[in-house]
Amino acid sequence: MIAHRNKLSITTFAAVLTLGAVHHSALAQVAATSASQPVSAATADIPFNPLKEAYFGEQHLHTTYSLDAFLGGEALSPDEAYKFAQGAEVEVSGVKFKIDQPLDWAAVTDHAEYLGEMYSTLNVGALGSDNSQVVELRGLTDYNEREQWFLKYVISANRGGGKPAHPPFWGGPETSKNGWKQILEATEANYHPSTFTTLPAYEWSGAPQGGNLHRNVFFRDIKHVPEQAMGFAEFNRETELWQCLSELDKQGIRGMAIPHNSNASKGMMFDANMPDGNPLTKEYVSLRNRFERSIEMMQIKGNSEVHRSFWAADEFADFENADSLGDYSGRDLNAFGRKNWVRYGLGKGLQYQKRMGVNPYHYGIVGGTDSHNGTMANVAEDNFMAGSHGAADGTVALRRDSEVGGWLKGPDLNPGSITGVWAPQNTREAIYDAMYNRETFATSGPRIKVRFFGQFGAAPATGDFNRMIEQGYANGVPMGGTLKLKAGKGAPVFTVWAVKGPRDVDGNLDRIQIVKSTVDAAGEPQDGVFDVAWSGERKPDANGKLPPVGNTVDLKTATFTNTIGAVELKGTWTDPNFDATQNAVYYVRVIQIPTPRWSTFDAVRAGLPLQDGVASIVQERAWTSPIWYTPAAKSSL
Repeated sequence: MIAHRNKLSITTFAAVLTLGAVHHSALAQVAATSASQPVSAATADIPFNPLKEAYFGEQHLHTTYSLDAFLGGEALSPDEAYKFAQGAEVEVSGVKFKIDQPLDWAAVTDHAEYLGEMYSTLNVGALGSDNSQVVELRGLTDYNEREQWFLKYVISANRGGGKPAHPPFWGGPETSKNGWKQILEATEANYHPSTFTTLPAYEWSGAPQGGNLHRNVFFRDIKHVPEQAMGFAEFNRETELWQCLSELDKQGIRGMAIPHNSNASKGMMFDANMPDGNPLTKEYVSLRNRFERSIEMMQIKGNSEVHRSFWAADEFADFENADSLGDYSGRDLNAFGRKNWVRYGLGKGLQYQKRMGVNPYHYGIVGGTDSHNGTMANVAEDNFMAGSHGAADGTVALRRDSEVGGWLKGPDLNPGSITGVWAPQNTREAIYDAMYNRETFATSGPRIKVRFFGQFGAAPATGDFNRMIEQGYANGVPMGGTLKLKAGKGAPVFTVWAVKGPRDVDGNLDRIQIVKSTVDAAGEPQDGVFDVAWSGERKPDANGKLPPVGNTVDLKTATFTNTIGAVELKGTWTDPNFDATQNAVYYVRVIQIPTPRWSTFDAVRAGLPLQDGVASIVQERAWTSPIWYTPAAKSSL
C-alpha cells in the first residue's frame, strides 16, 4: 500500500511483490515485464475524429515516490495525483483546492533515482524498510531536518565528481523494481479510455557538473515496459539512456525521452560536443533524433523559449525568465548566452540537418509543471496557493522571500505549463503517437487551442473550419511535419488558428506570431518574429511593429476585463524571405492579453504590497511544435 501522505502516515507493507531475478548489468535490468501488467481496456469503441481533437495533459509531475518531493512533506501519492488530475479536491500545505478543468491525460514522472529508497521508506515491512537511515528519514517531520538528512546521506554519497551511485541505504534492485511497479499499478488503475488517459513514465535526472540534462521517459504500452526505471546511477549520461531505449525497442518496448529545463543546462542541452568531448557524430544525432521527439518549453522553473537578455529584439522575450536560476550551481546565465534556450537549439539543429542529413534537435514542443506536490497541471495563476515544492514554497511568505533550494528564488517561480496534443481519440496509444509525431503544443496555463499547417501552393480557405483542417492535412503538413520543395510553387504558405481558453477568467488573445529560424554561413542560428493575425483595428507602423493590445488589469483587486483582444484569431502567412536552398524552421507563438500574475493574487489575498522588481502581470501564451523546411530530398524522421 502507498502512503496517503508522507508527512502523516506510512502504511504497512502487506505482501512481498514477486518479480524476476536480479540481473547484474544495467541493460539486463531493463528486460521487459509484461505478464504481470493488467490488460488495457479495449479502444475499438472509443470515439474517433479523423480531424483530431485537442487533448490537454500533464507530462511532468512528481509524487511522494520522488525523494525530493517526499522531503517537502506535502506530496500526493501517485494514485492521489491521478485523482487530482481528474478533478478531485486535495489539501496541500494547509490549502484545499482542485483544478476546475480536469485533464484529458497525464503521466506521473517520478525520479528513477532513489525510487527503490522511497519504496523502502513508504512501505513498512518491505525490503530495506528496516535500514537505520530509512527508519530515521521516516521519523523526520521537520523540513529542515529532512534537508540535513538529505545532505548527509545522499549528497555525500555523490561528491567528488565520479559516477553517481546509490546511497548506502538502498535496498538493491528489487526495491527499485517494486517502486516502479507500484507507480505502474496506479497508472493502470486510473486509465479510463475516452475520458482520462494515463501514460507509463519516469524521469531520468542526469545533471553532470550541475547542468540540467533531465529527461522524462515515456512508454506506449503498459504491458510492455522495462522492469526497472533506470536513473543516473545506471546510465550516467543521456547517450546511455538512448542506447537503453534502443535495446528496449528490439524487445518490442516502445519508448521516448523528453528533455526539460534547457534554461538550466549550462549550455550542455545543445552542446556542439558529445559527453566524451568529441564533436557530434552521425550516430549520435541519429540516436537523439530517433528517441527524443519533443522538448519541454516551460515549467515552474521558467520559460525556456528565449531570454530577454539574449533576444532583445523580441518584445515578448521578457516572460518568466527565472533569472535567479543563474544564482545556483554555477548556472550563470550570461556565461552560456543563447545556448541554454530552445529557440537556439531549434535553429542550431538546421546546421546538422544540412551537414549530416539528420537533425538532433528536431523537437516538437510540450509543457509541464514539474510540481513536487503531486498536483497535476495546477497551472492557473489564481490557483497557485500551495506552491509547487511542499515546505519550500507552501506559503505566501515563502514564495515572496525564500527559495526552492538549489534552483531559484520564490518570486521567480510560476505555476508551470500544460501540453496539448492533436489526436484522433483519447487513448494511450493515440496520445503517445501524437507526442511521438510531434503534433503537440504547449501553453503557459490557459487551454488555448492552436492549429498550424504549412504547404506549397494556395493556402487553405479559412472561412470553413473543418474544410481548413481537411485541406491542411491533405495538401500540406501539420505542426511537427517537414515541408519538401515543390517545383514552381514559390514560398511556403502557413495557416494559423487559435481560440482562447474556455473559462470566463481566461484572457482574450492579443496576436498570433510565426517565429522563423535559419542558420548563417558560420552555422549560427538567425531568427525573426512575424505578426500574422491580431485583434482589433491596430495597424503595424512603418517598421512593421504592431502597437500593444492594451491593459485592463486592476492590480488592487487582481482582476481584468476581456474588453480588448479577441476570442479567436486566424490567418495565413507567406514567408517573404524564403530561400529554397536554405534549411528553415517555423513555429507559432500565440500571445494573450495582459492578466494578473500569481504573485499579484498572492499579494491581494494576503493584503500585502506588490514586490518591487517582481512582475505583476503576464501575457500568457502558447507555442506550437515547429514545421521544418529542408531543401534536401532526405529529411529527419
